[in-house]
Amino acid sequence: MSLGEKTSKKGKPWDDVIPIACAYMEAAPDRCVWASDWLHPVSVVQPPNDAELLYSCVADKAELRKILVANPAKLFGYND
Repeated sequence: MSLGEKTSKKGKPWDDVIPIACAYMEAAPDRCVWASDWLHPVSVVQPPNDAELLYSCVADKAELRKILVANPAKLFGYND
């Protein structure tokens, strides 16, 4: 899921889009990578804390490492 906060109909605390992101991460944790458009250049409202959104879906350190380190390394052909 990309830019869920911009597709949210409710805004903060993003309760309408977080379940979608969590479902992707639960369904395919070996294929998920985390990204952000930080500094949020096109945001018209206060953007979310990207880390809070990630941690709302994934609390397990091994799964966080997959999403933040191992999966991107595999995708881009780097050793993690």
